[in-house]
Amino acid sequence: MKSNDTTTVIIADDHPIFRKGLVEVLKEDPKIKLLAEASDGATALQKIRELKPQAAVVDLDMPQMNGLQVAKKVSELRLPVALVMLTMYKEERLFNEAMNTGILGFILKENAASELLGCIRTVVTGEPFISPSLSSFLLNRSGRAKTFLEENPELQTLTPAERRILKLIAEDLTSKEIADRLGISFHTVENHRAKICERLNLRGSHSLLKFAYDNKSRL
Repeated sequence: MKSNDTTTVIIADDHPIFRKGLVEVLKEDPKIKLLAEASDGATALQKIRELKPQAAVVDLDMPQMNGLQVAKKVSELRLPVALVMLTMYKEERLFNEAMNTGILGFILKENAASELLGCIRTVVTGEPFISPSLSSFLLNRSGRAKTFLEENPELQTLTPAERRILKLIAEDLTSKEIADRLGISFHTVENHRAKICERLNLRGSHSLLKFAYDNKSRL
C-alpha cells in the first residue's frame, strides 16, 4: 500500500457507544475511510462481501455470528480483507483460536483507542499486529510451534501446499471443501493427503485428521 493510499474499513460491534468511539478513533487518520458499520456478525459478513474493504474490525462477541465465525467464513470464501479482532478477554485459548482462523490483528478493547490505527495500518500490509499486553501469548505460541517442529522433524519435509492442506484438515474441512477453498480438484487434495500421511508416517483412515486436530495450534 502506498503512503498516499486511502485504507477502506468497516467496523462491527454490537455496542453502539463503543462502536461510536471506534469511529471517532478512525477519524483521527484522514487516510482511513469508513465504509460501513454493523451491529452483528451476519451484517458484518454481508458488508465485507458487498463493499470489499481492505480491513474489517470485528468484535469477538456479537449476535448472529461472533467474530471467530465471521473470520472462518471470510477464510472459506477467500475474501481479500485483513481482519482485526477486538476482545475484552485476556484468554490465551481465544487468542490461539483467532490466530488459527487467519486473523491478522488482535487487540484488547481497553487498548483500542491507542492501538487501533496502528493495527489497521499494519494488517493491511499483510503483517500481524498483536496488543503488546498479549505478547506472552504470542511467545508461548511461537515456542510451542518451535518445539513441535523439533519433536516432529518430518513436518519440515512437507511442501507449502501440503502444509496448507494440513492446516485446513485441522479445521475439520473435507477434501471437497478443501478443493473448493483452494480452487483445485478433489483428486489433487486426495493425493496431497496421501503424501502427507506417507511423510508423517501416519496409518489408518482417521490418523491424519486426529494428528491435524490435536496439533491445530502448532501447525
